[in-house]
Formats: sequence, C-alpha cells, structure tokens
Amino acid sequence: MGLPVVAIVGRPNVGKSTIFNRLIGERLAIVEDMPGVTRDRLYGKGEWLTHTFHVIDTGGIEFGETNEILTQMRYQAELAIDEADVIIMIADSRTGVTDADTELARMLNRTGKPVVLAVNKVDNPEMRADIYGFYSLGLGEPFPISGAHGLGLGDMLEEVVKHFPEKNEDEYSEDVIRVSIIGRPNVGKSSLTNAILGEERVIVSDVAGTTRDAIDTPFERDGQSYILIDTAGMRKRGKVYESTEKYSVMRAMRAIEDSDVVLVVINGEEGIIEQDKKIAGYAHEAGRGIMIVVNKWDAVEKDDKTMQRFTELIREEFKYLDYAPILYVSAKSRQRVHTILPKVNEIAQAQTMRVPTSVLNDLVTDATIRTPPPSDRGKRLKINYATQATVKPPTFILFVNDPELMHFSYERYIENKIREAFVFEGTPVRIWTRKKT
Repeated sequence: MGLPVVAIVGRPNVGKSTIFNRLIGERLAIVEDMPGVTRDRLYGKGEWLTHTFHVIDTGGIEFGETNEILTQMRYQAELAIDEADVIIMIADSRTGVTDADTELARMLNRTGKPVVLAVNKVDNPEMRADIYGFYSLGLGEPFPISGAHGLGLGDMLEEVVKHFPEKNEDEYSEDVIRVSIIGRPNVGKSSLTNAILGEERVIVSDVAGTTRDAIDTPFERDGQSYILIDTAGMRKRGKVYESTEKYSVMRAMRAIEDSDVVLVVINGEEGIIEQDKKIAGYAHEAGRGIMIVVNKWDAVEKDDKTMQRFTELIREEFKYLDYAPILYVSAKSRQRVHTILPKVNEIAQAQTMRVPTSVLNDLVTDATIRTPPPSDRGKRLKINYATQATVKPPTFILFVNDPELMHFSYERYIENKIREAFVFEGTPVRIWTRKKT
C-alpha cells in the first residue's frame, strides 16, 4: 500500500486552495478570489505528526450548471473522490449552508467513504457560533478552521488521520522485489509488462490511456519472487486530453512508493520529451532504484552509432540519473526483454547494500587525502567520521566541523568515490552532512 490519499472538495471559492497550500506547506495552487481558478486537480504531500499522506486539491463542484469547464471540474472532483481514502469537505462560514453544499454532502454520503467537514473562514472565536447550521449536512461534527490564519487545522487533521487505512505491511514477504513500470501514455508499458511476464495479462491497445489502473501481478523467475506494478500512463497536466488520464499521475506516484525498482520507459521512436524527465524525477526523489528502458527500439532506423548517440542524449537530458542503467528493448519482438530482470535484481541488491563503518571511514580518509576538502575564509572543512544511516536508498552521514563548509561539488566527489568502491548502480545515494557534537 502506498500513502493514504486525502481529497479536498467543496464548491468554488470556499478556500480549498488555501487549505491545500497549508497542508502541503507551499504555494502550489493558484489562490485567487475568482470562482473556478483551480481548473485542474493538484497533488502534494502533507504531514501530520507521524503520518504522511497525499493531498489532492479539486476544482470547485458546481451543480446544475452545463458549462463545459464546470462539467469537467465536477468530473475531476469525482475522480479525486474515487481515488481518496478520506475526503475533507470545505464549506464557508460566511455564506452558511447553501443548496450546493447540501447537494455535495449527499453525493459524498453516497460514496461510503469517511468525510470530514471543515467550515472555513472562522477567523476568530466569536465566529464559532456560525458553524452550528452545518450539522444539517449530516456529515457529523463540523470543524471550524481558518485557512488564512491556519487556525483549527490540527483538530481537523486529527480527525482525518483516524480514518486512514491500516498499514498492511505483511502482504508480501521481505525478499519479494516490487517493480513498477512508469512512463507517459503509449510508450508501451503494458506491452512491456506482458513481454516480461510472457503472457497477455494487460489489455494492450494503440489508444493512449487504455490502462486505467495500477495492476499488481505477482510472479516468479529463476527462484526470485517479483510483483510487477503496471501503472496508468502519466500525462502532462493542463493539456486537453482524455480526462480519466488526469489522475494517472497520482496512480503512478503511489506505484513508485510501492516499488523497490522503477522502470522508466521511454519511446525510442519519439525520443525524450519534457514529461519523461518529470516522471523520472518522481522516482529519483522517492529514492527508488531506477532503470531507463528505451522501448520500440526495433522500430528505430539505426546505424552503428545510433545507440551511442541516444545514450549520450539520455545522459544529457537526465543529468540527475547518471547512476541509472539504460536498456534498449522491443516489447513487441521481445528483443533483449530477458535482460531486464537480472538487472532489476542487481539494482535491488544495490538498494539494500550496507557498507561497514570502518571500510567507509578508510575510504573517506583516503578521498580527503587525494583531494583535500574546501576551505572558506581560512577555515577548512574537516570530515571527522562517516557512517551509513539507512538503506533504500543507501544514505550516509558525514560528521564535520562545520556543515556550511561542505560544498555541493565536494559532496558529489565523496559520492563518486563511494560509488567507485561499491557498485551502487541503479540507486540514488544520499549524503547528509551533520555537525560533529
């Protein structure tokens, strides 16, 4: 199971975007005093105490309107509701209960999902009396909040996290490698899934966006157990396209969180586009093992330098993924598909590799002798001690005299030395600098 998903819904202009920004801690949604500004659903990550969760901001739901944009917004909101584990319905204390609120509450009640009712714009204690009318919506106790001042959000979130699904950690055993296949629509993810599995498990068609859902398929190969997660194609926001595709980004993000190794699939015929970089960026930030798979390679006209040129292009465009191996395959003809799983095994091992502290410190000492650390205003960086904190991804802590003196380029140098000594192919390596206490 990935992180729980919380959807924020409400009619236009009740302050959903402000609440969304409060929950994710940054201004992602455009906040404007105009109904219907949030056209598109937006995703972010929120935290409350020990809980981390996804947040979806929806366009305001208008009932009884036939305008095309409003119809789309309502459809988007319905998709978000469908995707959510918990729904926060926002109402406005200043307008009181409206017909649209009543209609929306009815719709939410029918979903059978937990709904937390928050009444926004209660900016001072005297206004708390304004919330009692909202009991009539039949959604239980209304929580008075102020998005503008950040008041009451703690009580609201306390209620939200009570409804999160139980963590189901024991679904699969530890040694199962979870692999997700991500990429924008029509790069051949479903065909690749079928080619790896050696059977027609997933509907394949030439229509972009056929795969509606992330599908988990357990299988075994050469004594190793895997789960293959095939995600819906991720599409760029803001384009006019088949609207069910809109929540595929969330699906893919959940799939990435559920995986150990992510196959980022690129269409060899089309080359690399901006969206490919965004998709790979999600996996990199999540610290997952990554392999770049160039599909439809059989359809590319080639000379003896084609693969080399394409590899150079990938390295140029995906600078932050210089650790990720690149495979050229054809799901259609099954060319080189057999090389994917052995590489997945290597990446999964690299993700969980632990370096003994004594070996790590010898390596860091040697690296600092070869290239002394930088100095600033006569003060030189000194690395006193190094240790590995966690795996998945391998994360190292360097205890130093002054973290301010650690320059990005020197951190990168240490990372490269660690990579040279231990094969961390296909996995990000994180380095944190801490002040020696």
